Amino acid sequence: QVQLVESGGGLVQPGGSLRLSCAASGRTVDYYAIGWFRQAPGKERELVSCISSIIITDDRTNYADSVKGRFTISRDNAKNTVYLQMNSLKPEDTAVYYCAASAVQAKCNIITPYDYWGQGTQVTVSS
Repeated sequence: QVQLVESGGGLVQPGGSLRLSCAASGRTVDYYAIGWFRQAPGKERELVSCISSIIITDDRTNYADSVKGRFTISRDNAKNTVYLQMNSLKPEDTAVYYCAASAVQAKCNIITPYDYWGQGTQVTVSS
């Protein structure tokens, strides 16, 4: 079993930055694809970004069009943690952000199935 814990959310003004962390325990997630999702009130959950397993050597990251150029996903295998750096935040980025791990698909894409989910962290962008 893999446990995922998100942290780093909070209240930030438009244009500000936050870095979300997804800390994994139970198993090393180097070989798992990891995705960041978000869900705003009244909206469906959407994939924000994902990063492939370390066995994938090219095109390892994907981003939703709405966050390209503003968000960066990365992984620190020594810490068993995946990060989502969010810059130039907008009010429409307000949502609960979740990370998820896939043990069944090494290269992440929009249809990657995820086996494990965290509890989420709230991000609010408001002045």
